[in-house]
Amino acid sequence: MARDDKFDFMAVKIDYNKCCWKDGKCASCSCGGACVGCVEACPVKAITRKKLVEIDKSKCLGCGVCISACKHGALSF
Repeated sequence: MARDDKFDFMAVKIDYNKCCWKDGKCASCSCGGACVGCVEACPVKAITRKKLVEIDKSKCLGCGVCISACKHGALSF
């Protein structure tokens, strides 16, 4: 199924104030970067951790699995 950006109503958004990943590291615990959350939950590898968490909208299916996996409530539609 092709995705049409004109109908991007299911786009996942990131609230960076709530996101635990800041400046290239986890800022909320002592996991040492061994996080298990949105990035690992994404079935199509559309989310990456760089300096901040980023979502590749061209890959994102809008399935919401990442939203459920985020322990900090930083992701939403």
